[in-house]
Amino acid sequence: MTDFTATPLNRRKLFALGGVTVGGVALAGCKITSLPGGTSPGGGTTATPSATTSAASTCVLTSEVTEGPYWLDNSLVRKDITEGKSGAALTLRLTVVDYKNSCAPLANAAVEIWHCDAWGYYSGFTTAGPGGSAPAEDGVGNEKTYLRGIALTNSSGVVEFKTIFPGWYSPRAVHIHCKVYTGGTIDRATNTYEGGTAHHTGQFFFSDSLVTQVEATAPYRSHSGTITMLANDMVYTGKGVQDGLLTVSGSTSAGFIATITVGVDPNYTATSGGGGGAPSGAPSGAPPSGAPSASPASS
Repeated sequence: MTDFTATPLNRRKLFALGGVTVGGVALAGCKITSLPGGTSPGGGTTATPSATTSAASTCVLTSEVTEGPYWLDNSLVRKDITEGKSGAALTLRLTVVDYKNSCAPLANAAVEIWHCDAWGYYSGFTTAGPGGSAPAEDGVGNEKTYLRGIALTNSSGVVEFKTIFPGWYSPRAVHIHCKVYTGGTIDRATNTYEGGTAHHTGQFFFSDSLVTQVEATAPYRSHSGTITMLANDMVYTGKGVQDGLLTVSGSTSAGFIATITVGVDPNYTATSGGGGGAPSGAPSGAPPSGAPSASPASS
């Protein structure tokens, strides 16, 4: 399969950003080295884009976006969120920087991510149909926690998650959700991040060409239907890295590495909201019985 280097042109019991655009509160940096359309002139599975280098080269303000209907409180503190779910291996490497301090690395920031599985199902909401024709949710992993996690950035502002390439659900383009917090603590009894303030709510995206190739492979191809491309997504507005477009290298067989630099204003506090397009049959508010505490925002 073709290797990719797609170059792009973010608590706990507190705040969830609403509205598609606030502006001026987050940034992402990149160094443009690839051809248009997200394919490099000569990428390979050993290529590892440097988010740190990108952060030093460019600071681009990005929009705040909706958290969507599937956020759940009390994500586990961990870097491997896979829980045995099938799909192409994905390493998500994020560099968080302080936009108010010359884009200096932001250490000890809590970064939370969550996304659907290869067939479009979210943990905590496994009865919500992803649209198209999809097999039933496979029952692998904890139905309330898979593909969700939160971890702290290191002294260089970097945090890395191990997961799988997300699948799709209608009417959204393939994406990963993200929140960034500071000021909280880890509850060792529950292994969750408590307190703190949310400074950024964002979503990360993949190039259409990469999504098309991944979705043609197992297990993704078992979910048939019309996949929403970036141009038709209700959140992505065509601004590349400013909208969270990831830099990706690798292949479905060797696994992918996706990177981006996320800048936050530590003085900004995200406000409550919701939206973002839910799959058919999605819940409108409360999570299922027995799910982690606190309701996700409604769609």
